[in-house]
Amino acid sequence: MTKLKLGPIADDRPVKVTLELPASLHRDLKTYADILGRESGQPATEPIRLIVPMLQRFIETDRGFAKARRNAQPDS
Repeated sequence: MTKLKLGPIADDRPVKVTLELPASLHRDLKTYADILGRESGQPATEPIRLIVPMLQRFIETDRGFAKARRNAQPDS
């Protein structure tokens, strides 16, 4: 079993976003969606639905961003 950083994608209300992606990135997202669906036993999701969870995961695990955000918050 492959260890992916994302888990199953929650089925929530979609938000429309306009974004241009390089073709190679779209192919990678499609492949990731296929693998994620296979690993979770669910049908593959649309590649566009991976972008938000990937960005959230990236931000959650970016130590430099977390430190900068803590330092930017005013003292309470």
